[in-house]
Amino acid sequence: MFANFDFDVIVRSLPYLFLDGMTFTLMLTGLSLVGSLFIGTLIALMQLSSYRALSLLAVGYVNLMRALPLVLIIFWFYFLLPWIGQWVTGASRPIQVGAFTSALVTFIAFEAAYFAEIMRAGIQSIPKGQIAASQALGMTYWQTMVDVVLPQAFRNMIPLILTQTIILFQDTSLVYVLSIPDFLGAASKVAQRDGRLVEMYTFAAVVYFIISFAASTYARRLQMRIAVVR
Repeated sequence: MFANFDFDVIVRSLPYLFLDGMTFTLMLTGLSLVGSLFIGTLIALMQLSSYRALSLLAVGYVNLMRALPLVLIIFWFYFLLPWIGQWVTGASRPIQVGAFTSALVTFIAFEAAYFAEIMRAGIQSIPKGQIAASQALGMTYWQTMVDVVLPQAFRNMIPLILTQTIILFQDTSLVYVLSIPDFLGAASKVAQRDGRLVEMYTFAAVVYFIISFAASTYARRLQMRIAVVR
């Protein structure tokens, strides 16, 4: 089966695959994680707000994002952002924001819906007695959230956040549709150039599996460790 398998094409492409492709994939994953965690936390607070309009708006956003295919949202933001840029700046024609900016905004907006659900569960896992005690000490709502609730919620949700980050890492391969040279895109370029589709796509699959499996194993062990501490 592997008699005609050309390992040399993989070896020759390693610098390009990892220094360019994987570096871009990890950068996009990291920036998207930070942005979607921040916005997801705000959406979770809106969902739990006593103001019904805020709660309904947040719930509607989460349901909308979770109901649409990611690749569709990638294309939607890619074509929509130039028009938003034109509207904001008052320019005479759509502003070109670039494929990377479109992809980053898409992943932050999409993943924020999933992180919002994770953070909502984390916030609700904190005993209400702690909130009542904080208020009894004279702390405001935001002081209670920032100093008491959110640190514990983040700690409790670390395994789930890590699991969602693995999914985010895998989803970034969809930027391939915008011709962005992420790890999969770099492997595809080499495959097309050298006519070695089987070798390059097999190697890309092995790399994604190793990274995702290692991260998943760490997440499970972390979850068990946190459960023991509790």
